[in-house]
Amino acid sequence: MTYIVFLFLVGLVLGLIAVASNPSPYFAALGLVVVAGMGCGVLVGHGGSFLSLVLFLIYLGGMLVVFAYSAALAAEPYPETWGSRPVVFYMMMYLLGVVLVGGVFWGGWYEGSWVASDEMFEFSVVRGDIGGVAVMYSSGGGLLVIGAWVLLLTLFVVLELTRGLSRGALRAV
Repeated sequence: MTYIVFLFLVGLVLGLIAVASNPSPYFAALGLVVVAGMGCGVLVGHGGSFLSLVLFLIYLGGMLVVFAYSAALAAEPYPETWGSRPVVFYMMMYLLGVVLVGGVFWGGWYEGSWVASDEMFEFSVVRGDIGGVAVMYSSGGGLLVIGAWVLLLTLFVVLELTRGLSRGALRAV
């Protein structure tokens, strides 16, 4: 299980590098889907299967909306791919930065951080994510309300940006 979680973490970092280095929205959206899948795999590896499922479904629904807006606003006939020289240069620079920062913080982090929540008690009847929705609404209710307001504000900002050819902020597009 440790190796699977390690592969998910490596895929998460490589996906974040792919998102950060790519100027085209098509490939950046694909990278974000990969990052979402890898992050949810890490959560499943640590015992949060319900949270991982909810996060994956909500995040991919939001990514579908963001991808539709970005593809409509940035219609490039020949977008830059992951194989073009500037993108490969940025990917190598980000990978070098990750390796350097990882070298600084390397010592001792792996000794106690790989324990999943289901492995804490030897004969436990309770799973790590047994609370599910109840814990998310009781303990994180305020954060859910703030998140809903932020999403509503984001929707209004995007609608205002794309409102029309004469009155919106994006007249040239």
